[in-house]
Amino acid sequence: MYATGETHKNLALFDFDGTLCKKDSFTGFIFYALSKRHIVKQGLKLLPWIQAYYLNVYPAHAMRPKLFYGMFKDTDYAEIQKIAEEYAQHLIQELDPKFMQQLQLHQALGHDVVLVSASIDLYLKPLCQLLGIDLICTETEVRESRLTGHYQSADCSRMEKKKRISLQYPIAEYASIYAYGNSEEDLEMFSLAQYTYMVGRDQKLPALPAHLKMA
Repeated sequence: MYATGETHKNLALFDFDGTLCKKDSFTGFIFYALSKRHIVKQGLKLLPWIQAYYLNVYPAHAMRPKLFYGMFKDTDYAEIQKIAEEYAQHLIQELDPKFMQQLQLHQALGHDVVLVSASIDLYLKPLCQLLGIDLICTETEVRESRLTGHYQSADCSRMEKKKRISLQYPIAEYASIYAYGNSEEDLEMFSLAQYTYMVGRDQKLPALPAHLKMA
């Protein structure tokens, strides 16, 4: 499902972890999909980077692909994808009611609604299918029915968010663009929008028109 390019249509962009979702879905998926033994074994190999990340000297956009490679390299794609679809059902329960209400209002108004996340496609695709919204996210690589551990796309944060949105949607043709996020990784996405909401900074969500799009 893609934007139609209709003049005067509106676009709503939602970050996921820490915004629409109240938890860190990426780390949560590791613990949901993999055995504790595997996580501990691989985690020990990554310990210097994990420690540096928590000390704020190793950035999240570099940590995520390293962590994904360490945990999911050479795993069976079909098996992980099945678990990811179950995890998507679980994540529905973790969505912030405030943002879900705002998202559903955007949908009722006929706006194009997009989840824009640095988290991975394995569980975000089925989640967005459940929500009936579009998706831009980090895409994982599969070869010969196995996850390689590499990303097929760049980590979808910071400038990559803005780049991917601009490539997929006719930004200039929208009457209004709304963006919702929770960190500096969303600032470039915010630069596309007239109306923004930053978790922890802003008090009120952007006001939306009271009238709904008629069927």
